[in-house]
Amino acid sequence: MTDIKREILKKVYLIYFGILLLGLAIIGKAIHIQFVEGGELIDKAKKQELKYFTIKAVRGNIYSADGYLLATSIPIFEIRMDVGSPLIPDNLFNDKIDSLANYLSDLFTDRPKNEYKRILVNARKKGNRYFLVNRQVTYAQLKKLRNFPILRRGKNKGGLIIIPKTRRKIPFEMLAKRTIGFENRKEKLFVGLEGAYSEILGGTDGKQLKRKLSYGDWKPVYDENQVEPQNGKDIVTVIDVNIQDVAENALMKHLTKHNATQGCAILMEVSTGHIKAIANLQLDPEDGQYKESYNYAIAENVEPGSTFKLISMIALLEDKKISLSDTIDIDEGWVIYHDRKMQDVKKIRDGRITIREAFEKSSNVGISYIVNEAYKDKPEKYIAHIKSLRIDKPLGIEIKGEVKPFVKDPQDKQNWYGTTLPWMSIGYEVMLTPLQLLTLYNAIANDGKMVKPLFVKEIRESGRKIKSFRTVVRSRKICSERTLDSIQSLLEGVVQNGTAKGFKNSIYKIAGKTGTALVADDNRGYNKKIYNSSFVGYFPADDPKYSCIVVVNDPKQGYYYGSSVAAPIFKEIADKVYATHLYTCLQKSEFKEKVSIPGMAIGKHEDISNICQILDLPVDTSSAHTDWIVTQPNGQHIKFLPRYAREGIVPNVKGMGLRDAIYILENLGLKTTVHGRGIIIDQSIKPGTRISKGSNIVLELSVS
Repeated sequence: MTDIKREILKKVYLIYFGILLLGLAIIGKAIHIQFVEGGELIDKAKKQELKYFTIKAVRGNIYSADGYLLATSIPIFEIRMDVGSPLIPDNLFNDKIDSLANYLSDLFTDRPKNEYKRILVNARKKGNRYFLVNRQVTYAQLKKLRNFPILRRGKNKGGLIIIPKTRRKIPFEMLAKRTIGFENRKEKLFVGLEGAYSEILGGTDGKQLKRKLSYGDWKPVYDENQVEPQNGKDIVTVIDVNIQDVAENALMKHLTKHNATQGCAILMEVSTGHIKAIANLQLDPEDGQYKESYNYAIAENVEPGSTFKLISMIALLEDKKISLSDTIDIDEGWVIYHDRKMQDVKKIRDGRITIREAFEKSSNVGISYIVNEAYKDKPEKYIAHIKSLRIDKPLGIEIKGEVKPFVKDPQDKQNWYGTTLPWMSIGYEVMLTPLQLLTLYNAIANDGKMVKPLFVKEIRESGRKIKSFRTVVRSRKICSERTLDSIQSLLEGVVQNGTAKGFKNSIYKIAGKTGTALVADDNRGYNKKIYNSSFVGYFPADDPKYSCIVVVNDPKQGYYYGSSVAAPIFKEIADKVYATHLYTCLQKSEFKEKVSIPGMAIGKHEDISNICQILDLPVDTSSAHTDWIVTQPNGQHIKFLPRYAREGIVPNVKGMGLRDAIYILENLGLKTTVHGRGIIIDQSIKPGTRISKGSNIVLELSVS
């Protein structure tokens, strides 16, 4: 019995000893975790459960010179729901889930009612406290969503979680779209002004601590170290929206007419270098539409053709190699340089012409002959003139993508041939962007002072100007006064007597040069069917205010000369600018004496008020101050009467301009079809009719 007891005690002691060892091991491990591994494990746990997320700063706006928004960040909202909240009673959830699912389905139209109900019920069963409803909710949708069943109870009792975000919006859509640009950090694309001023527009992001939930989502938690974002600053461009619209429409119309591949138009203010308009349109072969998909004006080198003859004339005049009254014999209008034939479009009289005529009528044979005779023994002297005009250097504009000009060097024996000099003299074997060439012509208009093109004039913060950009002078004087006077008279002569004499009857004087160049087909020489047509110049010629260049690539309807393809676009832009910006200013004093009170006009209150102010027209002080107005003569005053656009009701847009009418109608949810041009004289849906969202309204304009 004693032996059995002793045996049992041995086993008990053994068990106790084992338990003691296990306990000591556990205590030892706990101590090791607490004091050795503890810090590392705590940090690891925090990284898995808590994480700082970036709070994006609101990106600054881009404005036009006349105050319109060119790019802005509009609010959008990520909507989530605390479906598993204990503050949402089961009976309420079960009673209202059908109607909530129905409302969500109608609002977002992304999944049927039954699908919404199923995923919400499943989320409730799983206790999901951060269920994603929709990532891209507009403010208008949010207003409706706040009144939905359950959610109308708010954040705590209804589980509604609203996370504000922003989305970049270009209100004028295609207008100057490529120059406004975009930013894509993932692909490292920084395009246009958005890219150039990314840091200024972008602001400084903040940070927010979030906790990871069991189903993988992250929920914000309060943290005293949270950093609020600093929103981006605004930039004010020098672009004039109305001029930009004119340039883009004129370019679009003529590209379509000539079935061209692409084209650009740039308008620059002579004294400041301000780019008032820059339009780039390229044909999309997939849908046959012209789009602002590439900044041709800045990023593509082209052989300028005859517009480069200006540089040849500057070199010849500066070196006193010629007098404009000198005569040369171009015979039948063709010449052979080595084994290569150069030819004019047509013979000029008997072939005996003045040097002035050679330029004004754009004789390739004439210009190349005098340049070749003057510089064939020292071509580097001709190239030195090009370099003195800074044509071989990029402009250094803030927008990325400007390509470097290509100018051959006589020292480079691999690329300099016996035919290089004569062909370069007429704009071949040299390459410039349209903006680089315009900058030179602008200097001629600006009495020889070359200024750098400018796109942005101010940076603002909360409406307050914090920085201004001044005009940068590239060259105080590009040539002598004597040469400048001759060049200006030559450019005026092109319009009065030469290849652009279609402008001759204009009420204001234009100076400029036409250009037509064959396009090189890689290394296979020049394609005899593809041309670049261009016109570059300035107006009014006797007191230049604006310079402009138009380049059209590959017109296909039988016309390809600069005088018939590009010049009409220039003229259309110039006419509009002269009528709206120059004629008004030049004749304002006469208007004050002669003006009578005009008849009815309909439009935006701000726009019509500005017009009345410019024309010094007296406005009745009792006038309406609604957003949209009708004007009415009232004795010696103009009276503004209200025109309302009520939510849900088709407004009366008769008598309005097309842009204003489309703005009102499309904001009310209608689609528009337009017939004709001018002002609106009829509309297919009568005013006062209740709006059916998505309905089409046909607008008849005064000119068919």
